[in-house]
Amino acid sequence: MTNPLILSDAQQTIGRRWNDGQSLDQARILGLARDALDFISATGQWYPFDDSRVGGWHHGSPPAADERSTQLHEQLCKTEAFFERLLNDPTAADEQPAIQVILDALRFISSTRQHEAFAHFLEHLEANAPPYVMAAFDSREEAEAWLQKHPSPPLFAEVLIGNKPHDVVYVRETNFRRLPWNRRLHQYLSWLEEFDPPDAEASFSTLEEAEAWLMRQAHPAKRTWVKVAGEFYLAVYYSNINHRALFPMSMAVRGSKELKSS
Repeated sequence: MTNPLILSDAQQTIGRRWNDGQSLDQARILGLARDALDFISATGQWYPFDDSRVGGWHHGSPPAADERSTQLHEQLCKTEAFFERLLNDPTAADEQPAIQVILDALRFISSTRQHEAFAHFLEHLEANAPPYVMAAFDSREEAEAWLQKHPSPPLFAEVLIGNKPHDVVYVRETNFRRLPWNRRLHQYLSWLEEFDPPDAEASFSTLEEAEAWLMRQAHPAKRTWVKVAGEFYLAVYYSNINHRALFPMSMAVRGSKELKSS
């Protein structure tokens, strides 16, 4: 198996080309390449991606004829053309392996016809929503049963267990499987408190009332603040798995203390 750190190396190559004076067009190209790499990690597609790199590419059919998918397909093609030119640029010779990974990521999304899934992922990012998750479970037992039965667990993806974040760890060669807890949601809430200070859209006396309100929303926002018994909560909708959750701001405070002491 190829070292998954090649995705990180590719991100660094993109970062070195990002500058304040760049054109809007280049910003879009670099941003889409960055997000394509993140999409592969966040959706747990490292093994399929790595297998595709070894097995070679085929050109997928054009995406379904809706405006959003068509525009994304065109932008992917434009981004691919940019990095193809860069791959042949003598001044970028030292970065060719990383540039090839970027090209492979773009081609993987197109060849597997994941335009719609990628578009949903981009919307999630644009909303500054919490870390992307691929599944949600009420209990640890339910999550463990899913993990053990899954034919190919989504390595690097995140899942919620009782609305607490966990990573999917899977080693295909040894069939090692684990669901360790992570702190990313705590870090995110700490960041969001500064980026978008809480301002409640609605207030409730009990958590049950807030949960009922969230479930009634026909088209919930990706994220919005509410207040429950005087405490701020972040109401979140994960459209990719149709899951709704309420995260108390106390998670951010607790997470910050843990991070300082770790």
